[in-house]
Amino acid sequence: MWKTALQPRWIAGLVFAIAVSGVFVLLSQWQFGRSTQPEVPVSPTTEQVQALTKTLQPGDFFRGSVADQMVTASGAYDPAKQVLVPGRLKDGKTGYWVVTAFAVADAPLLKGAAVSPKTYIPVARGWIADPADASAPPSGVIRLTGRLLPSEAPVPNTAPEPGRATAVSVAELINAWNVSSYPAFVSATAEKSGTADVGAAAGSGLEPLSIAAQPPAAKVNWLNLFYSVEWIVFAGFALFIWWRLVKDDYRRSLEDAEDSASGDNDAGGSGRPEPTQPNEIQQKVQP
Repeated sequence: MWKTALQPRWIAGLVFAIAVSGVFVLLSQWQFGRSTQPEVPVSPTTEQVQALTKTLQPGDFFRGSVADQMVTASGAYDPAKQVLVPGRLKDGKTGYWVVTAFAVADAPLLKGAAVSPKTYIPVARGWIADPADASAPPSGVIRLTGRLLPSEAPVPNTAPEPGRATAVSVAELINAWNVSSYPAFVSATAEKSGTADVGAAAGSGLEPLSIAAQPPAAKVNWLNLFYSVEWIVFAGFALFIWWRLVKDDYRRSLEDAEDSASGDNDAGGSGRPEPTQPNEIQQKVQP
């Protein structure tokens, strides 16, 4: 069978089958890549700065549609309400986030016996490597711009030290600060007092945070995954077809050889003498 497979036409057929199989494998990789891509890309509207008071209301449930939204608000920091959140990475180094309570101007006030006269929102102002580098927040009316993020979960069974917090958890911070708050926090990207920049990038001793909008969680597209497996099957089938054609050609060559040998045997047997006729036998036995 190898002699049949090594014929020029079948070698050319094998090259063609391998090329077709390679194309099918590439199509399989493409379908597999599509099966794990997020169907919905990051919304460009999250980068359009919106007013905080129109995006989220204090006391409301934090909706996923407003997560990562760039917001802006006017108000003032309370320097007495500032904590450090440990375990935060920046450029491969572990440090602290400086989180300060920001009283939002014109924010709706919550109703109840234990509400505060102002509505606050925690603001992650920047990152520091050494707690001694934590500076007081800028004073006066501040125009804050940053990314709106959902509240983190507090670390269970952990009592933070004074001036510390286990996480940027609204539930933990409002108990420590005794204030009414939005159900989220802001990662500051810009802080201005009038026209002056007073944020982390302005030499306040803090390093600015770089928190981008998070892409939606990737979901497996089972249809594309099925197509990926299907293309692999097609690639193997292309090689199988070549092998089957070679095998059929080999069998035909064997049948042709047997037929040729049988014809030669029939031709060789035709030279034998014909049997004697009955009349000739009768003439020899007459007296």
